[in-house]
Amino acid sequence: MSLDLKLRAQRAMAGAYRLDEEIGRGGMAAVFRAHDLRDGRAVAIKLLLPSVAEALGTERFLREVQLAGSLVHPNIVPVEATGEADGLPYYVMPLIDGRSLRDRLRPDQPLTIAEVVGYSSQVAAALDHAHVRGVVHRDIKPENLLLSTERLFVTDFGVGKALNIAGSSKLTATGFIVGTPAYMSPEQAAGDPDLDARSDLYSLGAVMYEMIGGAAPFVGRTVQQTMAMRFTQAPRPLGETRAGIPDGLVDLVRRLMAVAPAARVASAAAVGVELQTLSRSTA
Repeated sequence: MSLDLKLRAQRAMAGAYRLDEEIGRGGMAAVFRAHDLRDGRAVAIKLLLPSVAEALGTERFLREVQLAGSLVHPNIVPVEATGEADGLPYYVMPLIDGRSLRDRLRPDQPLTIAEVVGYSSQVAAALDHAHVRGVVHRDIKPENLLLSTERLFVTDFGVGKALNIAGSSKLTATGFIVGTPAYMSPEQAAGDPDLDARSDLYSLGAVMYEMIGGAAPFVGRTVQQTMAMRFTQAPRPLGETRAGIPDGLVDLVRRLMAVAPAARVASAAAVGVELQTLSRSTA
């Protein structure tokens, strides 16, 4: 499958990009390390899988991704180019030399509180930049947070909205879910098409919960059960998962993960301010 996909795309990209090894894959796309043959730079190319591409309107999808490509921020991986390779939409990003937060989350090597606060602050800064420009991420999760030395990068801005607009009904028919059940907000889990910035804040809270406690707040036996749990129960108190968590951090995560959007922290900027205060107190 991977080889066939690579060969199919490489034939269509000949002269522009050389695809090297596959470095990641999810339910939506595969990511390849590649070289831009025009300037020799190493880049990352995210290529939609055939089953997803067939369910989408390619032109509309690429248009939404291009709109998100206007975001320029030190903690956001920019979209440098978009295109179509033999019917498969793709977009090109700088190659980040590092690993995802998912790879860093290990039970035998938990993050320090300072790391949790520092990483969360960088995500909040990226979200604030996007939100004031009307861009909602819709899929904040450890896999979309990339770590390189001391900096964190948020990737895939615009992709969630692109998937939702370009063909959510068709994707649902194929069994594809726009968003990640363990981290999506209650309103996203309920299928609300008009998500706003507060949905991203809930997802940030869920990621922070996992960074602190070592496990996602809701883990069901099935996708449907995981999505339903946020409506029927509260996650295990963070104080029971780990000792020595600052009360302010526990309270911030609790408010970010409020079921009602109006009960959450007002904005990503406000989250950043609280995290700065926590950073000074934990230094």
